[in-house]
Amino acid sequence: MDTIGKLFLLIGGVLVLLGGIMVLGGKLFGLGRLPGDIFFQKGNFSFYFPLATCIILSILLTIIMSFFRR
Repeated sequence: MDTIGKLFLLIGGVLVLLGGIMVLGGKLFGLGRLPGDIFFQKGNFSFYFPLATCIILSILLTIIMSFFRR
């Protein structure tokens, strides 16, 4: 039970960190409004998919996780 509790604390900390990055990332770094993000609007329908933002976050998380695996 002790290891499961530590795992939950670790997952919770990571989620809080990711949430903070998502909230502050758009204001500080311009995440969500990059040139590769797809935005389509027609009438009262709009579709938004942050493709470039997803790729950049994936690369950053891959680098961070590779440091933890060592």
